Amino acid sequence: MKYYVSASEMKLYDRNTVEEIGIPACVLMERAALSAVEAVEEHCAGLQGRRYVLVMAGTGNNGGDGLAVARLLAERGYNVEVWCVGDREKATEQWRQQMRILEKFPVKFVEEPVRQEYGVMIDGLFGVGLCREVEGSFREAVETFRRRNGWKLALDVPSGVDSDTGKIWGCGVRADMTVTFGFCKRGLALYPGCEFAGEVRTADIGISERSFFGMEPEMYALDEPVGELMPKRRNDGNKGSFGKVLLVAGSENMAGAAVLAARAAYRAGAGMVKIVTPQVNRVILQCTVPEALLSVPENLASDMEWADVVAMGPGAGQYGTAFSCLEQVIREGEKPLVLDADGLNLLAGHPKWRESLAGQGKAGRKIVLTPHVGELGRLVGKTVAECKQDLPAIGKGLAAELHAVVVAKDARTFICGENRGICVNLSGNSGMATAGSGDVLAGVIAGLLAQGMDAFRAAAVGAYIHGRAGDAAAAIKGEHGCMAGDIVEHIGEGGCR
Repeated sequence: MKYYVSASEMKLYDRNTVEEIGIPACVLMERAALSAVEAVEEHCAGLQGRRYVLVMAGTGNNGGDGLAVARLLAERGYNVEVWCVGDREKATEQWRQQMRILEKFPVKFVEEPVRQEYGVMIDGLFGVGLCREVEGSFREAVETFRRRNGWKLALDVPSGVDSDTGKIWGCGVRADMTVTFGFCKRGLALYPGCEFAGEVRTADIGISERSFFGMEPEMYALDEPVGELMPKRRNDGNKGSFGKVLLVAGSENMAGAAVLAARAAYRAGAGMVKIVTPQVNRVILQCTVPEALLSVPENLASDMEWADVVAMGPGAGQYGTAFSCLEQVIREGEKPLVLDADGLNLLAGHPKWRESLAGQGKAGRKIVLTPHVGELGRLVGKTVAECKQDLPAIGKGLAAELHAVVVAKDARTFICGENRGICVNLSGNSGMATAGSGDVLAGVIAGLLAQGMDAFRAAAVGAYIHGRAGDAAAAIKGEHGCMAGDIVEHIGEGGCR
């Protein structure tokens, strides 16, 4: 897995490295500058007549990094202009130290960029920790920097990007590459910040996991090969030993969601799937998922006894049998539960069910909720815009209330659990924003739960596998042509490679 740190976490690890481990701050800054210079040298290798460099430097430590980069590039024969923005009286001590050194090197200090085009443009204005609108002379500087032509390299975080949320504070630098130091910052992976970061490189400057001192980052992402994450299978196993999924899905003459979820559960490794759905859907299900067993809502009690996990909601509707089925699943169920789609919409409207579910979660029942941002808003009484402002926090709040795992789905999906970290899923693509994709995810998570996975891990691995399958499908069909059924066909160790 790969860590994604907040500004406060990064400042703590920086301080631990300097004060507890004993690596001087000036050494860390020099290593940071060297890693940026390495990226510049790679970009400029073989290019002729493009050795003019502009360094935009603020007066904080990010600006100090920029001054160190300017010095190192000047040593290598680049024509370097240094444009300092901000009140030098408020500069940090590290910035002042770097400036005293830089003044002895052949660089040109400018009040604003001299050229309309540069070979390389270094953004060292803000760095991590920005938490207010970019205004006044700083906004003018960012806009001027953006209008100049050249290959743009951001140091640590593009200026204007919130390093925690990816929010753009009024305006921001669109970098071609960002070299971030120590650990990748959250905002470089989240929208819209990731669209401003360009290619992201994480440079080892001496701040490592040794600097945690028991305080690990809260957010991380899976990046292992899919085969290493899938449940281990016994060579002497059988269909019963690989888990039985009960899928309460589909409504009258609406069987598509049930088909997708059932096929996904099988592709994720479940040994058996039984679909509880109205009788009228029987023929289409027998034709499209002949492997599945079929049942009707009247048999739900005995079917729950049969199952290892229950998944409720895909295409189920919000009336009639869906209402009674969810009530029964909550009232009588003890098995692990995945609630998706209409199951979530029904839950949002019935506080007593919610209270009952929270009690079961507290007692140890494995519960996974998979809301997209609209469903999440209905569950917590907030607008979509309000949820999007801090989706991880909203997801964690609901997870704590229900003692459950919440898979908060958006362009970036966050897996949140009570007293757990936050797993952000970075796999997937825009082709997965298509009808039925969420049904596939619900089926994958149910299939993994049926094989005995912990609820949080099943949700995290399920989201990752789902995204990797979507990437594999889009590689063949294209993002415009990708359908939910294509995602299903690529689930599993082989298809997700």
